Amino acid sequence: MQLDITGHQIDLTDALQNHVREKMRKLERHSDEITHMHVVLNIEKHVHQAEATAHIPGAELFANVDAQDMYAAIDSLADKMDRQLLKQKEKNVARQNGSHQRASRHDYDDS
Repeated sequence: MQLDITGHQIDLTDALQNHVREKMRKLERHSDEITHMHVVLNIEKHVHQAEATAHIPGAELFANVDAQDMYAAIDSLADKMDRQLLKQKEKNVARQNGSHQRASRHDYDDS
């Protein structure tokens, strides 16, 4: 997975970048198909914002979090992305198992 980290109005320290990398690598346990992820960290009016866009085959996932602490925002962001990846994985598995097949219009019994 290619990971890009951008900071707006914030100094991206090595500790922040390492924390983002560590949290986002944990997402690969649910989906090894993440090709690219872009994380943006921002501080606006004393509110720490973190947002991420993940590109996977067939979908693009986005999450946005506001918090009072940047590390808490990153942790919440990772949790949100994790839930979205699980949901997408479940959809793909259901699709592969044929749960979206159309029901026959003639499934009734004429007896």
